[in-house]
Amino acid sequence: MKISNNKILITGGASGIGYGLAEQFLKENNTVIVCGRRESLLREISAKHSSIITKACDLSNPEGREELYNWISDKHSDLNVLINNAGIQQWMSVSERNFYLRAKDEIAINIEAPLHLTSLFINLKSLDTIINVTSGLAFVPLVKVPVYCATKAFFHSFTLSLRQSLKQKNIEVIELIPPALNTDLGGKGLHDHAPPVSEFVASVFEQLKEGKTTITFGMSDGMAKAGPDDLQKVFVRMNSGS
Repeated sequence: MKISNNKILITGGASGIGYGLAEQFLKENNTVIVCGRRESLLREISAKHSSIITKACDLSNPEGREELYNWISDKHSDLNVLINNAGIQQWMSVSERNFYLRAKDEIAINIEAPLHLTSLFINLKSLDTIINVTSGLAFVPLVKVPVYCATKAFFHSFTLSLRQSLKQKNIEVIELIPPALNTDLGGKGLHDHAPPVSEFVASVFEQLKEGKTTITFGMSDGMAKAGPDDLQKVFVRMNSGS
């Protein structure tokens, strides 16, 4: 992937990893579009970075995804990079009464949305890069967020297949595999102990410049490379208090 002179859409780009990527891509001389559900955050972004294009959207339903694609196709048909970053994390147990409803929300945002958007955006003639944001938890689940981990395992597997299947279209598929980072994913304060997003983003751009298509950082690097026995040990250690 070339680092500069792209037009990039980042889903879930109003906060966390998405916003960190947006700021850095802007510094690297790219046109950046971010979309998200919280209009207040989008307004804050516009106030701070007038050159970032913002779009309010709801990716939890097919209509919202199609509306986003149609808007891009009409207003920004030269878009060449799609970053599937939007995701939610539910801390819950299968024994909770509303487990299934909350699980459906995670599946809609974490699986259905990026699959649907991918199937739509590959119709853009200009598209040459898709970046999927998965997780180190795709390899070792944390039982307190069971559906989140399962969705990321699904998305990791899908990304591997997508990379192979889109070769004939000359569309590069890149996977970002972050560890826990200091964001509000799952709720405020849950990840205060984790590394800052800025360190992850700096590493991402170093690896992009090296031409890597699987990008890891910190704990996620070990998880992505570990064998079954080591992963089982990590699983036991991570979930010993559950």
